[in-house]
Amino acid sequence: MPLIKQLNALIFGLLLVSGTVVAAPSQDYWGFWDKSSQRNVSRIDHSAWNSILGTYVIDNHASGVNRFRYSAVTPAKKKVLVRYIRDLEDIDPRKYSRREQQAYWLNLYNALAVNLVLDNYPVKSINDIDRGSALDSALIRVAGQSLSLNDIEHRILRPIWKDHKVHFGMSCASISCPNLLAQAFTAANVNALLEKSGHDYINHPRGIHLKNGKMKASSMFNWYQKDFAKDDKTMLKVYAHYADDRLALYLLGFQGEIDYVYDWSLNAP
Repeated sequence: MPLIKQLNALIFGLLLVSGTVVAAPSQDYWGFWDKSSQRNVSRIDHSAWNSILGTYVIDNHASGVNRFRYSAVTPAKKKVLVRYIRDLEDIDPRKYSRREQQAYWLNLYNALAVNLVLDNYPVKSINDIDRGSALDSALIRVAGQSLSLNDIEHRILRPIWKDHKVHFGMSCASISCPNLLAQAFTAANVNALLEKSGHDYINHPRGIHLKNGKMKASSMFNWYQKDFAKDDKTMLKVYAHYADDRLALYLLGFQGEIDYVYDWSLNAP
């Protein structure tokens, strides 16, 4: 394993233990994946994943957090999920357009996370798998390259797209993650769904919570602050962009300290 990946794994292991750790795996640009074919108008089929999400995601849960019904997944549907992942494994995403690639990587990340939990279910947290190293374990091989969830997030999506909205599209199977949506990403809907996911996250207490002049925010914004904004003042503007009107006004005028919190509990009902 390259030294930078070893260091990232160690840092992330510490991050999992404490929500107060301000470091996170750094972006580790993987140039191999920074290729595309904008002339290719072909579409990757995500209908199998879309069907699984539509069947097992609870998007009207009383908590306001989308839940995935892991315990209800049948052996037949599990095979469909595995086959879908294998189908993506046989695709070289570099041959597709940028938007098609983005939908591909987001769907692959989420499908791998769900499949990982199902392979180890029941668990209380994804961090209980492989002694907390599940996110850094190779789960798939694409275009001859072994990939982990951390590879997809920190070596592909973050450094290549350089768009903070990708964080709203990855669900790490935890309560404090952005919602696992009830539909798959596609080239046609990826921008709109990421914007909606950001809105839903910011306006839910696990994203941003203001009360009596004090603010609690998801540790995700602390770990990856540089992806969102250059400084704290600009960060508040990013929050306000996604916030409903009343919350946005409070955010733009906020001058106190922020308490960062995160709940790694499994996003099961």
